[in-house]
Amino acid sequence: MADQDLIPFSDKYKRIATEEAWAPEELLKMYADLYNSKTYDDPGFDSLWGFYGSSMEPRPATVRRKLADLDDERIADMDAAGIDFAILSLTSPGVQVFDRDTAVTLARDSNDMLKEAIDRHPDRYAGLCAIAPQAPELAALELERCKNLGFRGIINNSHTFGEYLSDPKFWPIFEAAEAMDMPIYLHPTTPPKNMIEPMLEVGLDGAIFGFGAETGMHMLRIITAGVFDRFPKLQMIIGHMGEALPYWMYRLDFMHNAQVSSHRYETLKPLQKKVSDYLKEHVTITSSGMAWEPAIKFAQQQIGLDRVMYAMDYPYQYVKQEVTDMDNMDMSDEHKKMFYQDVATKVFKL
Repeated sequence: MADQDLIPFSDKYKRIATEEAWAPEELLKMYADLYNSKTYDDPGFDSLWGFYGSSMEPRPATVRRKLADLDDERIADMDAAGIDFAILSLTSPGVQVFDRDTAVTLARDSNDMLKEAIDRHPDRYAGLCAIAPQAPELAALELERCKNLGFRGIINNSHTFGEYLSDPKFWPIFEAAEAMDMPIYLHPTTPPKNMIEPMLEVGLDGAIFGFGAETGMHMLRIITAGVFDRFPKLQMIIGHMGEALPYWMYRLDFMHNAQVSSHRYETLKPLQKKVSDYLKEHVTITSSGMAWEPAIKFAQQQIGLDRVMYAMDYPYQYVKQEVTDMDNMDMSDEHKKMFYQDVATKVFKL
């Protein structure tokens, strides 16, 4: 690689990338086996891992290789892009497509493997703890173990068999996260069977649209279920510039109030605050996959400078030019330092 292809590290801030995926080779093989077995009735999983798990096209083949690498190639890519530090998390759908016992074991083993990589490269990596929501009480225990291992938060890849964290049966996870002061990154996965078909038939089920629509809805379910009223110190993270939620805040506030006051839905109850207040006080947004200055600035203006941070979305979206574009934003060095470094340092307690 020629020197001119490298993006130099900045002397004004550290560039911390906060939504960077990985997966052990064993897990990638298990995804392929699950897809090939045709025993798991989930068209979203089939769409996602039928492509990334078996296609020999350059993009999926490259993604598979880079996902499994936690050493030379990944660090070389970070160096080439001028990325100082990465927060690593288990790729979607994580362990959330397997039976309870398998998922619990896989989560623990994956966390141990990630811990070993962090120990090899402590100046380049920190990690988020993978959990098996299929077993909420055991997931809470795994959070405690991960906290003791030095993990900086939790990764949850949206729905689990079409069920959402807004269901109180999953709330031991929130209780443990709040008690241990660990943020939960709510990462996308493909929409469940009862949501995906109109997207799938026109190729809109994945990162192009379906991911954001499903994960944004998941976060709204968490808010409107009263999770943050029940766990007032809980903090969460969503990527891709907030899965569109910052741009809906005015309407979310208006229509939530209108529907609650008219008693339209039995499941929609009064909250202590406005929907937008929970986004501003409990949610941090990353720029993963959305290296777009207008969207970043809008989120900073509406959510707060202290609630928007950088992510690349490696290896699914490894574009070195985006780092140059972010460096060149019409923004003070102080605010760029917040975006690249300070918010992540605070959220993940680096």
